[in-house]
Amino acid sequence: MSIVPPSLTLGVEEEYLLVDPKSRDLVKAPPDGFMKACKDRLGDGVGHELLESQIEVGTPVCSDIAEVRHELTKLRLGVSEIAQEFGMAMMASSTHPFARYADQAQVKNDRYDGLIADLRALVDRMLICGMHVHAAIEDEELRIDLMNQATYFLPHLLALSTSSPFWEGKNTGLKAYRPTCFGDLPRTGLPEYFSSAAAWHEMLGQLAQTGLCQDPSKIWWDIRPSCRFPTLEMRICDICTTLDDTITIAALYQAILATLYRARSQNQSWRQYRQILIAENKSLAQRYGIDASLADYGALSCKPFPELVDEIIDLVQIEAARWGCLAEIEHARTILMRGTSADRQLDVFTRARAAGADHEEACREVVDWLVAETVAGLEASEAPIAPKWAKSEEEHERNRFG
Repeated sequence: MSIVPPSLTLGVEEEYLLVDPKSRDLVKAPPDGFMKACKDRLGDGVGHELLESQIEVGTPVCSDIAEVRHELTKLRLGVSEIAQEFGMAMMASSTHPFARYADQAQVKNDRYDGLIADLRALVDRMLICGMHVHAAIEDEELRIDLMNQATYFLPHLLALSTSSPFWEGKNTGLKAYRPTCFGDLPRTGLPEYFSSAAAWHEMLGQLAQTGLCQDPSKIWWDIRPSCRFPTLEMRICDICTTLDDTITIAALYQAILATLYRARSQNQSWRQYRQILIAENKSLAQRYGIDASLADYGALSCKPFPELVDEIIDLVQIEAARWGCLAEIEHARTILMRGTSADRQLDVFTRARAAGADHEEACREVVDWLVAETVAGLEASEAPIAPKWAKSEEEHERNRFG
């Protein structure tokens, strides 16, 4: 049976934190009318998250990365402006530098009430934000196959997105603490390997028939087939404070999937590796971010992360050029040069301490940086970036498929 080529249209979800501009702590709850104002101005792309101090946005289906940028620019600016009108600030970071989870109020609705009743204290620590990227893969068999293959690249995407180095005022020593909090929940982490779409549905049936999990949306893997849309949803990343970094993550994800599909159409496939091996790279990415050396299991050696980024860009650049996102994936090199949000948060904190600020003052300076950086340059962010020349297809064919 022939495989339907994927459209690879995109949708991106981001979760933000609402901040009290005076204390720099999270708000206990937004003022009455805030969510209504967001929905009136921005439509159904804005909604609640688990906590009152959080807000989630989601783009509509976007035909290309330029449209993703346009929609996220509108959403980020809109939520930030409305937050200011209601006496708050908004920031994009996967953790707050010093807020305490015990102080947070939970949004009351049936889904969240059910999660709290089911998972109890495990839910209490969910003072974390992330970003999810949906890529449309209409053929279900292809969706499962590409999930199996794309899992290899998840640690690399995590490393580029890290934004959660602090937890309740402490430097955790991790560039991404969020996966630690989220990983305590059941049905999280890296996905299993599935031989077919039927095997995926068999697992869903076993979970449902035993009563363990009757809702596929409660499978919170780092990548999963969406239960709402014909998409493959990538969920491993921290939210990027800088919009350009978010766009790079989405573009890389699209280009990776396009490259894997192209190889499949030529009867090639990315080699499957044991989950424990991918988990090792994920752990290194979480700890060290872009300063990590991750394992290249094809070469059976560890390589500095910048070298691996160069290899990934080389691998996907033909498809990135074809999909109009070559400049966006090459921005990954800018992330390597100036650091992720986590690197820059730690730098702001260290500089503040060196200048004489105490620990609490330094944490507040990190909040100020996060608030400013979340919307920095957004008014001009839709200006096109001139792409560099891609290599020829002949040069590109020297890849690692086998």
